[in-house]
Order: sequence, then C-alpha cells, then structure tokens
Amino acid sequence: MSALLNEKLEVFMEEFKPKRKNSNYSGSDKTGGQRRAPRQNHQNKAPQENGAPANKPRRRPARPAAAEAAQAPAQSVPAPRPRRPRSTPQGDSQAPHQQRRGRKPQQSSASHYEMTPAIPMHICPLGGLGEVGKNITLYECQGDMILVDCGLVFPDADMFGVDLVIPDFTYVLENKDRIKGLFITHGHEDHIGSLPYLLKKFNVPIYAARLTIGLIKNKLEEHGLASSAIFHEIRPRQKVKLGCFTVEPIHVNHSIPDALAFAIECPAGVVIHTGDFKVDYTPLSGDAVTDLSTIAEYGRKGVLALLSDSTNAERPGFTATEQTVAEGVRGLFAKAGKRRIIVATFASNIYRVQQIIDLAIESGRKVAVSGRSMVSNTEMARELGYLHAPDNVLIQIEEINKYPPEKVVLITTGSQGEPLSALSRMAQASHRQVKVGPNDFIIISARPIPGNEKTVTKVVNGLLALGAEVIYENMYDTHVSGHACQEEQKLMLTLAHPQYFLPVHGEFKQLKRHAETAEHLGYIPKQNIYIAENGQNIRLSADGMAVENTVTAGAVMVDGYGVGDVGNVVLRDRHHLSEDGIIIVTAAVDGSTGQVLSGPDLVSRGFVYVRESEELMDGARVQVEMALDRSLSDNMHDWASVKARVREALSSYIYRKTKRSPMILPILLEV
Repeated sequence: MSALLNEKLEVFMEEFKPKRKNSNYSGSDKTGGQRRAPRQNHQNKAPQENGAPANKPRRRPARPAAAEAAQAPAQSVPAPRPRRPRSTPQGDSQAPHQQRRGRKPQQSSASHYEMTPAIPMHICPLGGLGEVGKNITLYECQGDMILVDCGLVFPDADMFGVDLVIPDFTYVLENKDRIKGLFITHGHEDHIGSLPYLLKKFNVPIYAARLTIGLIKNKLEEHGLASSAIFHEIRPRQKVKLGCFTVEPIHVNHSIPDALAFAIECPAGVVIHTGDFKVDYTPLSGDAVTDLSTIAEYGRKGVLALLSDSTNAERPGFTATEQTVAEGVRGLFAKAGKRRIIVATFASNIYRVQQIIDLAIESGRKVAVSGRSMVSNTEMARELGYLHAPDNVLIQIEEINKYPPEKVVLITTGSQGEPLSALSRMAQASHRQVKVGPNDFIIISARPIPGNEKTVTKVVNGLLALGAEVIYENMYDTHVSGHACQEEQKLMLTLAHPQYFLPVHGEFKQLKRHAETAEHLGYIPKQNIYIAENGQNIRLSADGMAVENTVTAGAVMVDGYGVGDVGNVVLRDRHHLSEDGIIIVTAAVDGSTGQVLSGPDLVSRGFVYVRESEELMDGARVQVEMALDRSLSDNMHDWASVKARVREALSSYIYRKTKRSPMILPILLEV
C-alpha cells in the first residue's frame, strides 16, 4: 500500500517539475514508462481554467518505448505556426487542465501565411507586333486605362488601291469611358499617323512633347480636327498622373527631336515603354542624349516590365552617331562642285534638315524645300525653335531657277519612292518647278524601308536616265539609323533590369532576336521573356504573367475617304482583277417566258484585246447562248441559278482556250 502511495506521489511531483520550453527531450520517468516529447504541431486550445502555466506541454498516456523512439524527431526548436481559431474539436476527451494556449505568430513563419495576391495590370498591344509600324498599346490597372502611340503602316504591294493601314480601334472605343489619355513617344508616322481616324470617333486627350504636338496639328488640319483636339504638352522628368497611373517622360535619342520613353507607374509596379530609341553619345543637339541615369534609377528601385524597340535587333554593335552623316554629306557637297544639289530625306527628320541647311550656309548656297509635308514641317519647326535658318538663306521653290546651279540646295520628300512625292515627279519629268538634268547632284539620305526597295530603285533609275548623278543607299555615309542595335539594347536591359521583358516594334524575326539577346544576358529568366501578338491581353503582376484572352485587333484599310470598307473580300477581287481581268455578260430576258430578247453581249477589260481575239469572243458568246437555252428548256426561272450556269459554262470555255480565269460577271435584265 505504501509503495502505491509513493508511486502516486512521484507522479504528482512530476507534474510540478520545471520543464524545458520547446524541448524535444524524450526519456523515461521514474516509473520506467517512456515520456513523449512535446508535440510540434500544436492545436490552439481554450485557455486553462485552473491557472496552470499556458505554455505547459500536454501529456498523453505513455506509448510503447520502441514506437515512441521511432517517432521522436531530431532535437531542434520547432518553427512557430500562425495562430489558429481557439476551438476545441468535438469529441476531445482532454480535460481543461491538459490544454495549452496557442503561441502568438512570429515574423519568421511568414511562409505559413496565406499571401495576398499582387495587384495585376494588363498590357494589350493593338499594333506594332509582327510588323514595323501601326504602333499602339493599351495599359490597364484597377479599371483605369491609358494608350501609348497611335500609328499607321503603309500598304504592301498586294494591297491594291489601299492608301494607308491603321489599327482596329474596336477595343479602344468599347472602353473609351475608362481611357484617361493618349501618350505619344515621338512624331513619326508609325506612331501618330492614325490619330485623325481615332479622334473622329473618340476625342481622347493627347499628351506629347512640343514638336510632336506641332507635327500632329499639321496632320489634323488636313482632316479639320486641329481646333477640337485636346493637347497637353509634356516634358522629360515632369510626371503626369491620370487615374491610378503616374507617367514620367524620359528623354531618348532618335532621328527626330523630342523623342520620349515612358515610365508608367501604377499599383502593380513600374513598366518602362522605350518607344524608338538609340544611344548616341555625340548627337547633333547636346540635349538629345538618352537619359540613361533615369532609367538606371528606376532599375535600382525595381521595374516590373520593359517594352523595348526591336527594329535593329538583328544588327550587332552600336548604331553609328549622327556626326558621321554630317561628315559624309560635307564631302558630297564638295564633290558636287558646280552642280545643283538635291537632297531627299524624311520630312520629319528635323536633325537631317538642319544639317543640310548648315552645310548649305558653309558652301554659300540658298536652300529651297519641296513637298507638302516638307514645307509644313520646316515652317512649324522654325516657329517652335527646333530649326534654325537665316531668312536670307531660305528661298521659295519658284525662285530656284533665278540662281546658278552651284548656288542652290533643294531639300525634298520622296526618299522612299512614294509615287506622288516630289522626287518621284522629278524622276518622271513631271515636276512643274524642277527639271532634272546633267547639272544635278542628287543625294537620297535615307535607307529604303523594307518593302520599298523596288519603288526606290524605280526613282533612282528615272533620275539616272535624265543624266543626274545619284547617291543612294550605302554608297556613302548619308544616313544612320535612329534605332538601337544589339549593344544598346543590352544596355537598356541591364539598366532597367526588369522582372519581365516584352520585345515590341518589329517583325517576328526581330522580336525573336531581341528576346534571345535578353535571355543571353542572364538577368531575366527565360520564362519571364514573352513575344506577344497583337490583341493579346497580357495579365502582369509580381506573381506572374499570363495571357488572359484576346481582344479585337487587326488592320483597317483606308482607301480615299473610305475607312474599313475595303476588306479581304475586296482585296481578293482586286487581286483577281489584276491577274486575269474581267468579262461582263449582258442579256435582256423575257420575265414570263425566259426567252432572250437581246444579246448576249460580252465586254472584256484586262483580259484580252478584243479586236485581236474576235474568234475567242465569238466562241464565248456561243457558250453563253447555249447556257441560256438549256436554262429555258429546263424551265428555270431562278435568275441566280441561270447566272451561275452562264458563269460556269463561260469560265470552263475560257480556261480551255487560254488557261486563264478572268472574273465573269453575268448581268440579266428581266423585261
């Protein structure tokens, strides 16, 4: 009996023995039973009611020693877990004095918390990917939207009759109540060209630099929209807040003044949209250096994504400085000698125009400009202070014949061989004021845009045939690109150090090469580099990147005053007409009997010369008569079916005789 009392006393004293906190010690008590180590996965219980210490470990009935030893963990302090609800599971048989209070969560256990999802933003390119031109990008965060750029692209050779190609604004117009503004990187056509067509439907506020606004106004005046447009002039390092977006313009170097990149800040993070840029350490204008320090500053703070120009992604090294053009053209001025100098360049290339004016002053020549866009842009740039030329140097185009050839420099449009440009009309000897001849020295200070090589060659051939000497393409240093090559792209990637990278502004091969350049740097994981497509709605946050859906995006063709009325069907018909021509069949038919009252008559355009193919046309007429007779004998009065039968019979006959498939248009007049 006394032995039993002693054993109970030892157990009671063991309850009040001090225990080492969080100890994983596991041993035997004095009775020889195996004692369990403190449980690491504690469940929070209700507070003890008997005043026992809250952190006292629970005790359970002893287990067999072998089983307990197998489950004993290594000796280490268990990681605390977040507090759970203070509820006792139903059916818990533990007494209140056996329960313990849960620990307070500690900072070191952050991995156990449920993380709050990062705020996302959406980037939706509506143009400019897989193509050079038509640049427009929509940014969205927390319901607010902004646009960057609104450009066009010139039609391909197979777009017969099309004047311009602009983006599809369907998604923009669907969300116009959420769009706070439109930011323009610079004043080239592939970034501002489609603005008139957007402003006719949605008068969105425009944020752009001073020269860019001047170029846009010149364009809008042609459409009668200059007075109604809403402009806000922006300058580098001056932030603009629209909704949840804060946009900081960053100066970059390009072939036109006032070129900007944008740091777009929103609750999701910072996105840098470079626009067109290059890194020229010796630009013509001292304030034209790309602001690399600001980009690096954002990179140190953290950039969520970088959208960067890919135009020259296939070219290694650095883009040549504009100073090389100045020296190259100076040498050509000396080579021209006593001849008249004609220089063709882009109307928006204000830097190049200023170079030519400066060289003309050095050589004692007068300067005239030709071409509507060249005239309007030079006048506007002079008014705004971007172009400097003494009044006694500039002369009107009508005055050039009053001066000897060695005293004249003519700056003109047409460097891309545009059919209606001033240089093209000179090559065709149809320019009213300028007659090109052996006394002319012509410099084409631009490289052909991909797709324009044939038109440029045609112009060069025409000028050479008239006796002029022509300097074009890479014969001398007459042009440098305004876009970054691979080493400059690497510099931009390194300074910005983005979490995600999306190459933009280029054909797919250029986007692909730019993505490879970023991958080889090693700063950005491959899975964080994405080559997007027009219309993809990209969801971007610190947690990840995904394409949520696809919105309406594509090409809208402008033909004259018609916008969007020329589609794939019309282009297919134009292509068909361009290859094989058309045959129109007309006949008058009695509506009640189906008898042919007159005809059939055949009219051909673009197929054969009728006077030299009378036998072929007579045979075609016989085929039409036979088809109409068969329809009459079958009592067929469905005129659509009759037309189809005529079309099939005539098409089969023409193909057997000529191996051609002209468009056949039957017209039956029911009398």
